[in-house]
Amino acid sequence: MTASKKTAAALVLDFGGVISRTLFETHALTEQALGLANGTLTWQGPFDPANDSLWQAMQNDVISERDYWLSRAGEVGELVGENWTSMQQFVIRARGNDPMPVIRPECLTTLQAVKQNGGRLAILSNELDLFYGEGFRAKLPFLSDFELIVDATYTNILKPDPRAYALITDGLALDAAECVFVDDQLRNIRGAEAVGMQTVHFDVMEPAVSYRRALELMGL
Repeated sequence: MTASKKTAAALVLDFGGVISRTLFETHALTEQALGLANGTLTWQGPFDPANDSLWQAMQNDVISERDYWLSRAGEVGELVGENWTSMQQFVIRARGNDPMPVIRPECLTTLQAVKQNGGRLAILSNELDLFYGEGFRAKLPFLSDFELIVDATYTNILKPDPRAYALITDGLALDAAECVFVDDQLRNIRGAEAVGMQTVHFDVMEPAVSYRRALELMGL
């Protein structure tokens, strides 16, 4: 995390594990949705990295985050006798028609606080529609509170490329230092820091702490 005396004007969130609970946290819901026995899904990513070699490979930049999830999608598809060749197939089946139950309550509380105090909201995602599907956004009414959503599904500019963060600062007409960027992937945090943004490295195991830090940087 990078502290600054300057109060930020905009809160910029990754989607993934920042706004929604991760697929690691919702294995039980996924198993129920897919008709799998409880305990079938054992990979735990950041919650048990020692026992998730694929996650370790991703953290070490041997594979990309997209590669990680494409592999997991293929594995889970096989468990239900289907050939899944995209993360979107996995997410749509796992999350169902009502994704609101997997949205972090701490996120919704934070968004309300920022909005009520005149702060601005944006999302910078590497794969929002790629993973969740184009119709996903319509099921999340709170997304209308975001002034800007930059999704690399369409821009093809992935964090931590400096150009990805520039799409936010240019779109909001703000200096980088006026933005608080929140992401659960350290590589993306480092990318934001390199362009001058204030940052919070989101801890999926302590979401409330991370959101509280973001509000502090927003002067709230």
